Amino acid sequence: MKPRMVSIGFGNIVHANRIVAMVSPDSAPVRRIVADARDRGMLVDATQGRRTRAVIITDSGHVILCAVHPETVAARVEADEDAHEGESESRRRV
Repeated sequence: MKPRMVSIGFGNIVHANRIVAMVSPDSAPVRRIVADARDRGMLVDATQGRRTRAVIITDSGHVILCAVHPETVAARVEADEDAHEGESESRRRV
């Protein structure tokens, strides 16, 4: 199976299958998750100095700060899945 990558902005990409959750950074529980990840050395800041608009949590426990809205990243993942499904169907027909 080919790894599916999704752009999270500014030339940064993430393996789509590793994403567990994408949440807004505004709530106190998410801020605690970010602070804990920073303390453990598991925080990846992919904002390029811009405002954090989404927090991505991976299955490995890494927390990724992203400057793109969660809805935008989710739409990119879905678009990639749709393209991947269409590719699989065309291979079956051949």
